[in-house]
Amino acid sequence: MSLVASAVDRLIASYQRTLSPRKGWSCAHRVAYGGPSCSAAVRDLVRRRGVLGAVLPSVARFTACYQAAAILAQQEVSGVCCCGGIPIPFRLPFRG
Repeated sequence: MSLVASAVDRLIASYQRTLSPRKGWSCAHRVAYGGPSCSAAVRDLVRRRGVLGAVLPSVARFTACYQAAAILAQQEVSGVCCCGGIPIPFRLPFRG
């Protein structure tokens, strides 16, 4: 793995350890379809293909996650989101 890919891998691992458990929602793609979260999928892509080789498949994954979030937003599922450059809306349950 190149130095850049190793650095990106460490950044994603740090996100998974520190931020992801505290954010309060899960990857929409994982919620809708099962399997790995987007951060885990992108981390695997970076490890296997390098940073440049992972760009297009990562964009495709984030797009699929955005579409999964749109599907879930129509249902009563709350708190789904994804890491990446695509904002994904989520609903918090009403607590009254």
